[in-house]
Amino acid sequence: MAPEDREGHAEEHEGAPLLPAGALLGPPRAKVRASVVRLPGHWFIVASSKELGAKPIARTLMGVPLVLFRDGEGKPGALLDRCPHRNVPLSIGDVVDGQLQCVYHGWRFDKGGACRFVPSLVGDPAAKARNAPSYAALEQDGFIWVYSTPNEAPTTRPYAFPQLGEGYTTVRRRVESESTMHAALENALDVPHTQFLHSGLFRAKTRGIEIVANVQRTHDRVVAEYVGEPRPVGLVARILSPSGGMVTHFDRFILPSIAEVEYKIGSENHFLVCAAMTPVSDFLTHIYAVVSFKVRLFPGWLLKPFLMPLGLRVFAQDAALLKLQTANIQRFGGEQYASTEIDVLGRHIWRLLRKAERGDASRNEETHEESVKLLV
Repeated sequence: MAPEDREGHAEEHEGAPLLPAGALLGPPRAKVRASVVRLPGHWFIVASSKELGAKPIARTLMGVPLVLFRDGEGKPGALLDRCPHRNVPLSIGDVVDGQLQCVYHGWRFDKGGACRFVPSLVGDPAAKARNAPSYAALEQDGFIWVYSTPNEAPTTRPYAFPQLGEGYTTVRRRVESESTMHAALENALDVPHTQFLHSGLFRAKTRGIEIVANVQRTHDRVVAEYVGEPRPVGLVARILSPSGGMVTHFDRFILPSIAEVEYKIGSENHFLVCAAMTPVSDFLTHIYAVVSFKVRLFPGWLLKPFLMPLGLRVFAQDAALLKLQTANIQRFGGEQYASTEIDVLGRHIWRLLRKAERGDASRNEETHEESVKLLV
């Protein structure tokens, strides 16, 4: 294991990396020492497609107030939520002829931020009016995605949620975590806490069974495959596979903010959670989850009313714990972590986030591999 992988990450909070000139990435970091990153040049979900209709809506990304609207072709646009004329929120305006119109003086902006019309002004408004900072936006998989660097043409596409095909039931939810995005990501992909916080629902306290987590970290992701794991003890697992069996279990983090949890029990029971996390602010994370499952013994429509309340109960336990963790971090003025090797993915996630923040997530980074033993 490389030295940088053995160390905790608290010391890395000293000093913020330089941001690209003109980048608008929100207010200064939280005053407490916490695992907060600002990620320029990445796509994040800010709304579901259904939420963005004929009226503009306000959203926040990494502390930056944004306004979303649809142009004359129905395509999404995103601007800084401040009219450059007199600082009024553009989100309280209207869409007129496919342009966002400020409610105060009627200035209109296209989705690229260009001022196209100023009432009563003689001549071309482009020569006299000021444009609004714009953010690339697109609609994909039923979500509105925004690129986090303003006035920049992206060369990448957002994460694509897997399409699993026939026989799967899919459920979508948006939930909130009052925590840093890093804490929410680590929690989603952390096995040991489930034996305690979710005991009886998803797992039970350790049965003394030794399994191995094979970890591989590349330039943009880290994946843990858990080998030798029997079906977890708990209500959810018993519903998924009443007869037991061995588990194929993968946990994945994919830059900038994707957590995937995948379970297969036997050849016909498959459960995949894909969560795209959006850092609204330093200590508020929105989680857009797409849950897909297929179970041999039950049709999805029959199982869905039972599984989803259980899943939401599991998340409610996580959310309550993360809120308390955040309050305690703020109460003590910052994080102080003590980690062991069974904190399998947290440090790898932090390393990738920090590299992305610095803009040096090189594809040429050497692959890192390790194996970790833990008891379940």
